[in-house]
Amino acid sequence: MRDSTGKAPGWGVTLMRNRHFVGWLQAAPLSLILIGFLILPIITIVIVSFWQATEFSIIPAFSLENYEFLFGSPVTYKVFGATFKYAFLTWAFTLSIGFTVAYYLAFHIRSQPVQIALFLICTIPFWTSNIIRMISWIPFLGRNGIANQALISWGVIDQPLEWLLYSDFSVILAFVHLYTLFMVVPIFNTMMRIDKSLLEAARDNGASGFQTLVHVIVPLTKPGIMIGTIFVLTLVMGDFITVRFMSGSQRANVGRLISNDISLLQYPSAAATAVVLLLTVLIVIGILLRFVNIRKEL
Repeated sequence: MRDSTGKAPGWGVTLMRNRHFVGWLQAAPLSLILIGFLILPIITIVIVSFWQATEFSIIPAFSLENYEFLFGSPVTYKVFGATFKYAFLTWAFTLSIGFTVAYYLAFHIRSQPVQIALFLICTIPFWTSNIIRMISWIPFLGRNGIANQALISWGVIDQPLEWLLYSDFSVILAFVHLYTLFMVVPIFNTMMRIDKSLLEAARDNGASGFQTLVHVIVPLTKPGIMIGTIFVLTLVMGDFITVRFMSGSQRANVGRLISNDISLLQYPSAAATAVVLLLTVLIVIGILLRFVNIRKEL
């Protein structure tokens, strides 16, 4: 028996099932990769975080002692406080620099080839490794480095500044140097999508440049700002090698805490700290996503 279109009953259901099956097949490779390289490692870390450990062995027995020690130690709160401090200061500086650079490229450079050329110049530091870029600051900021020698020769200071290197200043400087481009790219991408007629309408209605910036450009750039913020915060909060090199091992963050536990073969303790850090980052991202819908940008 056939319907008015000449097709057998139920053909639509069959077609829909086939489409669902094809959709699952298309998503299967990526799903397997995510499960194998993301979900399973996280599950493993969570399981190991509840194991016990001695100086010579790991005991696969359920225990909360890793979390009890973690939350009962004042060092934990101090280290997390330092991590949030680094993340906030780095975010503030990268946002200021990234927004300014993106604004200049998007609205003050009319020629697209020039825009591309200047944007590529911003990516030049990424042609080398993070380690090399960090180490390059050491001879510049050192006691007898270029910065101190220049300030002394100009008569600005009488003796070298000790806080330029192996301090919070050098750590923040390295973070800003490493991660500013992660703020520039999403903001610039968002700004390029802004309809220029909106800016002309704002000017025609008597809005000043600052008013146009605050009431038109910034609201429309929020998705890019939020994406850049997520990139910078997650990278800084998970970083440990930058803090180690640029502070001369005199400062610590959560990443260094995990690294130290691993070097001492205290894998359950390191796993517990990693779980707490992961939950902290997810909570921060969840709070940020409440302020803007970045799906439009993605």
